[in-house]
Amino acid sequence: MPDVLTYVLHYEGAFNKNSLGAVSEGAARAAEIGGECHAVVVGGEDLTDELCSSLGAYGATKVFRARGPEGLAQPVVDAMASVIDRQGHSYALFGGGLLGFEIGAGLAARKHAGVTMEVTAVRAEDGKLVAERPILQDSKISISRYQGDLGIIIGRINAFETVSRDGGPAEVVDVDVEYSPWSDRATMVQRGEQRGADVDIEGADILVAGGRGLGKAEGFKLAEDLAAAFGGNTAVAATRAVVDAGWYPYAAQIGQTGKTVSPKLYLAAGISGAIQHKVGMQSSENIVAINKDANAPIFEFSDLGVVGDLNKILPKLTNAIKARKGS
Repeated sequence: MPDVLTYVLHYEGAFNKNSLGAVSEGAARAAEIGGECHAVVVGGEDLTDELCSSLGAYGATKVFRARGPEGLAQPVVDAMASVIDRQGHSYALFGGGLLGFEIGAGLAARKHAGVTMEVTAVRAEDGKLVAERPILQDSKISISRYQGDLGIIIGRINAFETVSRDGGPAEVVDVDVEYSPWSDRATMVQRGEQRGADVDIEGADILVAGGRGLGKAEGFKLAEDLAAAFGGNTAVAATRAVVDAGWYPYAAQIGQTGKTVSPKLYLAAGISGAIQHKVGMQSSENIVAINKDANAPIFEFSDLGVVGDLNKILPKLTNAIKARKGS
């Protein structure tokens, strides 16, 4: 069957944004090849019928619910392999991140399936799905076509856009899974995620990103003040050069070796826009760049470019936003 199966991570009654992006992408691509998108969720009593069926809003027509330890890779591999054996899915699609990589790789080994990681685009071709991933420092695109009964696609974090659809609630199906002897060897001791400045940059609506143009670590105070002025779901991010210099935490790094983000507004301050950084933020809805170099590459893919001294521009922009908000 040309159906696509995804895994959806949940925590404290809410689904992970990256997972919802995988459901949205799976639904769109499954429709192109004449199939459906289904989801697997693993957890306890907090996985209510209402919560599970809400995945229909993102395109899932059926949700397979397994009772077991949530947030661990091996039990999910067992659950997904069991569902695929019974339902005959042609593809498994993951939103990326450490857990997605671990589950996808484990499932590929279990099912002897082809797998592609760091995927940035999926498309239909001759009734089958094709995955694209950047290679050679993102200067070229590699295309994966799958042989056999199952293809596994693991995206970069936030590579797939979360899209709400008009579909009704998904059908919830409880499945009994026989977990492998090693699946319960690990237990969740403490749950937490490393975040730059205690903020989720991957889920932020507005990102103020700083590069070497800020001059020094103390220069990030300008970016932090601007982020505070915006308020709401706003965070501060950084480039690899800044992180390598010790100016800002690694958890806030965006780019090829960092995180992929897609905020509503991405404000780049003092960032040249090298290809390695571009791949991590190019899917942002609106990109505004401030740089003293009029020939900086980032202006080529920005929606708005400002040429000037960011040390003068950022404080004025911060004050203007405060004045507009009356704070």
